[in-house]
Amino acid sequence: MTPEERSLLERTCSLAAENNEILRAIRRSNRISTAMRVGYWVVIIALSFGAYYLIQPYLSLLTGISSGNVMNAQDAANQLRDLLK
Repeated sequence: MTPEERSLLERTCSLAAENNEILRAIRRSNRISTAMRVGYWVVIIALSFGAYYLIQPYLSLLTGISSGNVMNAQDAANQLRDLLK
């Protein structure tokens, strides 16, 4: 093997090693990005269900009032006060 071929082979080997490091970094950042995106949507969905859970008594009270149940306005106001306590 001539010195020129040897230097070319060493240069190719170092370029391949550098390329491998870059590809591993890209793959790692892609995995982290995917995990963050999944975590983001889990938090959004969990907060939505939590907000509905907190607001649900007020919504059921309002739908009960608007549907014309036997409850009058004074009873609705009393229930609303009880919920706020």
